[in-house]
Amino acid sequence: MTQPDYSRMLAVALEEARIGFNEGGIPIGAALFTQAGELLSRGRNRRVQQGDPSVHGETDAFRRAGRQRSYRNLVMVTTLAPCWYCSGLVRQFQIGTVVVGESRTFTGGIDWLREHGVNVIDLDSAECRELLESFIRKHPEVWNEDIGED
Repeated sequence: MTQPDYSRMLAVALEEARIGFNEGGIPIGAALFTQAGELLSRGRNRRVQQGDPSVHGETDAFRRAGRQRSYRNLVMVTTLAPCWYCSGLVRQFQIGTVVVGESRTFTGGIDWLREHGVNVIDLDSAECRELLESFIRKHPEVWNEDIGED
């Protein structure tokens, strides 16, 4: 089996992040793929737009994928390292691979995921980092609320 095109997969999540940014939300996007690269679903952080603290990018994409027999061979692609909440979702449903756009802005639970056997691939995307950093500069209070800071 050939290596999936993680850059192409990340482009889908990044498109979702940009949509969220344009909606006035936190620009974090995600998408769920098969190992073969077939897109199952996509989502974005909609906490601001929907007033719902549980709608993170990963949870939005996960919910939109619908019920699956197994999640082990799926790939969760996200523009930012998953927070503890989303890391828990990955572990709970045994998603085998997480592709992270960047983890410099926020490292979340990626070390914990690796320790528990999840294949975590960090693409260290400047594009993902710049989009989120620009949001944080303009809306630090919303960002701090999102990550549980005072």
